[in-house]
Amino acid sequence: MKKLLKITTYLGMAGTALIAPSCQLDETIYSSIYTEDFYKTAADAEKGLISVYGALGGLGGGPALTLIADFSDDQTYPRGVVGRNTLTQFTYDVNYTTQKSNSRLNESPQQIWQSCYAGIEKANWVIAKVPGANMDETRRKQILGEAYFLRAFYHWFLSKNFGDIPVKISPSYSEEDAVTAKSPKADVYKQIYADLDQALASGLVSYPAVEKGRVAKEVVNALYAKAALYNEDWAKALEQAKVVIASGKYALMEDVRDVYKYDKEDAARIENMWAFEVDPVSPGLGHQLTGLCGPPGSAGPEYARTSYGSMFAYQAFFSSFDPTDKRRLLLDTTYIDKSGKTVPQRSITPITTKGVLIKKYQDPVSTVGMIPNIPIFRLPDVYLIAAEAEARLNGASAAAYDFVNPVRKRAGLANLKTGLTKDAFIEAVLQERAWEFFAEGDRWYDLTRTGKFLTVIPKAVNEVYPTRNVTAKNKYFPIPLDEINANTKLEQNPDWK
Repeated sequence: MKKLLKITTYLGMAGTALIAPSCQLDETIYSSIYTEDFYKTAADAEKGLISVYGALGGLGGGPALTLIADFSDDQTYPRGVVGRNTLTQFTYDVNYTTQKSNSRLNESPQQIWQSCYAGIEKANWVIAKVPGANMDETRRKQILGEAYFLRAFYHWFLSKNFGDIPVKISPSYSEEDAVTAKSPKADVYKQIYADLDQALASGLVSYPAVEKGRVAKEVVNALYAKAALYNEDWAKALEQAKVVIASGKYALMEDVRDVYKYDKEDAARIENMWAFEVDPVSPGLGHQLTGLCGPPGSAGPEYARTSYGSMFAYQAFFSSFDPTDKRRLLLDTTYIDKSGKTVPQRSITPITTKGVLIKKYQDPVSTVGMIPNIPIFRLPDVYLIAAEAEARLNGASAAAYDFVNPVRKRAGLANLKTGLTKDAFIEAVLQERAWEFFAEGDRWYDLTRTGKFLTVIPKAVNEVYPTRNVTAKNKYFPIPLDEINANTKLEQNPDWK
């Protein structure tokens, strides 16, 4: 009798690629890409590491990496279709995040859970098995360092979406190994720090020697700084951000628009420290943002060969920019169609006469997915982390101004007004982050980590979404019910019980 091998949902479907029919009646649990004959050689170790990076495909390709946060924030919103508007209107519940009930799984919290735990499981196998592989010692340490970094990144990404989460730091040799209880935030961050310390000690190379898509040493510092910021560990955040800045390995591009151009992605790596790398070669990795952000129909020479008019910026957000701010050029209230005619704002979309187009993800040339990378860490993020952390420690000091002003200068703005109070300066930095990182999956988490979402979101409305009933429980998503049912030790987040 043939029987399909099962794997717990909690593992994020990490082993689905290896599930195969078996003639045995007893079920066996297989995880990740591990077999007894694997991880013996350098080639095995490299393939194992690629699988850890591969979990990003579930986040960026979805793209759960950005849309889940962006459709919840006060900057961007979706065309009102089932699945997306529930994030904007905060009408999702514990059932919404299950695979069976959600037709847009790749834009749901469950996709975050599955992709991140798939990456964690694969990282655990690399960390457990690569030390025994027959290979060059220097490269072995680097592979382990990248695996530690990615495990930290996936745990951090989970924590900012779900709060307390299970910390998983060993492979699942059995189903029992996969059943893990949640850890409090302090323990989650303790593990994130430990993994990043291991990564920093592994001999990772610095930019520009690093292969594209791989993690440079300074990217580890950048994640350390941002994780510490979320952990309200201001001293650690400042320390790690200063390491990146002092390294001199990265710089701001002169024209902010060049950071996002599909044909300048190699040059943009001087600022775009780590990204979801798009690969147009089959099977490759792509994302939906080019099609979502353009106007409906064939967009002409600016946006894409085909776009759908499914993601826009709020008029109020567009109006919040200083007209001289060069970052406002990454938004637009008109576009040029295929005939060369300028289409006015009132005709951009039928859902509102005030739709504002997002221009960070344009590719008018390719038909096979040669589309812009999605930034994960950019140098301006590091500057603004340093500015906020410095201010929280020492107020609006001269050093704090020195961190924020390079970002403003590149935007074509004057230096930030001096003499601000501590609170006013921090608010100014958060606003700077809003203008700098819109449509990059960042703003929602700034609002939740600072507690501002309850006051900011109800004001971010328009005729498409005239009311947005955000509540305290929306700070974190409910844990998907499929995961609760699969893991007997896993409890639902308190506000969602």
